[in-house]
Amino acid sequence: MKKMIIIGLVLLVIVLLVGSYLYTNMTYMKKPLKKMYNAGFTEKQIKLKDGTVLNYGEGPRNGKTALLLIHGQGMNWKDYAKVLPELSKHYHVYAVDCHGHGESDWNPKKYTAKAMARDFAEFIEIEIGERTVLSGHSSGGMIAAWMAAYYPELVLGTVIEDSPFFSTELDRRENTYVWVYGFQMYQDFKNQNEVKDYFTYSLERSYWKKLFGDFLWKRFSKDAVSYHEKHPNEPVHLFYLPPQINRMFEAETYAYDRKFGETFYDHSWFEDYKQEEVLSEIKSPTVFLKAKTTYDDDLLVAALSDEDADRVVELVEQGIRTDIDTPGHDIHYDKPKEFTEILISFLEDLK
Repeated sequence: MKKMIIIGLVLLVIVLLVGSYLYTNMTYMKKPLKKMYNAGFTEKQIKLKDGTVLNYGEGPRNGKTALLLIHGQGMNWKDYAKVLPELSKHYHVYAVDCHGHGESDWNPKKYTAKAMARDFAEFIEIEIGERTVLSGHSSGGMIAAWMAAYYPELVLGTVIEDSPFFSTELDRRENTYVWVYGFQMYQDFKNQNEVKDYFTYSLERSYWKKLFGDFLWKRFSKDAVSYHEKHPNEPVHLFYLPPQINRMFEAETYAYDRKFGETFYDHSWFEDYKQEEVLSEIKSPTVFLKAKTTYDDDLLVAALSDEDADRVVELVEQGIRTDIDTPGHDIHYDKPKEFTEILISFLEDLK
């Protein structure tokens, strides 16, 4: 009898652990969004003077200082959901969908850092109406840097999150993960006729296939493609995989105009963007957040190198580098507590 009770308890613990694991996997996307909306965030749209529509989220007016968040390539404003409730206790938070992403206009004529910065500057002028703290992730950080350099009257300070400065220059980009498994891969897809769907094509050639092996990756990929076919308008989410792995599929299936990515391939996104010059023009306080740097032989599997990050803060007049202990590029997503603490501390320093 005692033996049966022990076996029963062991089985119960196993069921509870498995149930908790599956529950976490099924709700990890919904829970941050629910908390975000409960904190008072609403989704809005604004039409600029030239007719461009920007979609954005706005938090409650708790803080006196405005914060504008600019997401990275392939994402949308809701990608900040984990950090928005806490940030909204200290800032009046705005988070915008970049052009070609989410519900903002998909107009390729606006797919340059300079054009987007101009529109976001107009957004600050007509919607926010005061000098603003900027925080941009990846390509969004490069837009924020342009704004800090050339619209200083609108910017109090900037937190740049793991943006690919210098690694995106013409003599460097071909030796980066994002080039080989992103921009170049999409061009290769366009130049073939065998596979019709880019999501399927990219999974068959994914860098992460080496980590999981052929058997597991084929299983994951088959289920991911099936999910995408059944739910074409939402990010892929496999209930049996933990958030860290799901994130790889999820990030590839947000609403995103692939023509935006092509401007990084032909370098037109960087029209008039001389990276060293832009950084040298920033006079306001600036923090650069750097995720871990890793290499696969000569391939840079990171946004930029440590030397690049050092160069960034050397060029910015009031630049500070802060390293975050995460191998992931999305610091605000992988380390939300650390990210919010940095933004809150940055606001206190500005005061």
